[in-house]
Amino acid sequence: MKQDSTRNIAYTVDCEDYVHVVKFNPFDSGDACSLIAYGGNNYVVVGTCRFQEEDAEVEGMQYKTLRTFHHGIRVDAIAWSPENRLDALPPLIRFCTAASDRKLRLFTSDLQDKNEFKTFDGHSDYINDLVFSPKDGQEVASVSDDHTCRVWDLEGNEKAHFVLRSPGMSVCWHPDEAFKLMVAEKNGTIRFYDLITQQAILSLECDQTPLMSADWCLKNTLKIGAVAGSDWLIWDITRSSYPQDKRPVHVDRARLFRWSQVNENLFATTGYPGKTTTQLLVHHLGHPQPILTGTAAVGSGLTWHRTLPLCAVGGDHKIFFWVTEM
Repeated sequence: MKQDSTRNIAYTVDCEDYVHVVKFNPFDSGDACSLIAYGGNNYVVVGTCRFQEEDAEVEGMQYKTLRTFHHGIRVDAIAWSPENRLDALPPLIRFCTAASDRKLRLFTSDLQDKNEFKTFDGHSDYINDLVFSPKDGQEVASVSDDHTCRVWDLEGNEKAHFVLRSPGMSVCWHPDEAFKLMVAEKNGTIRFYDLITQQAILSLECDQTPLMSADWCLKNTLKIGAVAGSDWLIWDITRSSYPQDKRPVHVDRARLFRWSQVNENLFATTGYPGKTTTQLLVHHLGHPQPILTGTAAVGSGLTWHRTLPLCAVGGDHKIFFWVTEM
């Protein structure tokens, strides 16, 4: 692992608009390429990526747009369904967005003639995050500034409704814990809900605010990470409801926390979009300092590749990609 941590952007993709959010598909879609979606001011673009780190025949990176979906309003968050198939005939593309009009939109496409979308109404304020049920993709959970977490079926019917004590910032649904939902609140509390009994079963505390983002580690269900104030915080839920480890990380406030999909000790954080640049930091729990520092012009969004130690951030008419070591 190089100690020289300031490394340049590995790859960029040019986009037609400012990129508010970018998301790799965290599920296998049956193809060697990775699905990626990004959202701008009034559309969502779905494309595929392939990197030289996974295929020696690729020079650098190959990116191809599969389809542009008209959205008509700014895209604030994107979630992928586990049902996506690129190896089926016809293929299936399914994702859900949150937009600034407080609605969720479920898009389903075969990349040919079938392009459907449904609107889910119910939230009364800004929606901060959403996620599909990871096993069958038949439900979507969302959290909002309206102090609720809601679970919907794919017809847009509300199946569960949890009242929060402050704005809901992040919601996670772990493939190994299909009947639990993790909800992180701005007041610094992270709660786990049992979806069968619809009761809270465990809570973690930051002891600092505002909590802006939290994530449930894919490779280790006992690890939770978050950013609050200017610090990152990590819990081992078997040990304590208070963080096991925390460190100040961004001079301004920290904005996003995302675990790597491939290593339980690797995670990334971003600072608040500044006047000109956003700072990306990649951390490894075995190292006292960040192992990679990147900057993106007015960046937003943060996402990790499903099988590579590679993360992406959206920016002004571009997506930026950084590669780190394990």
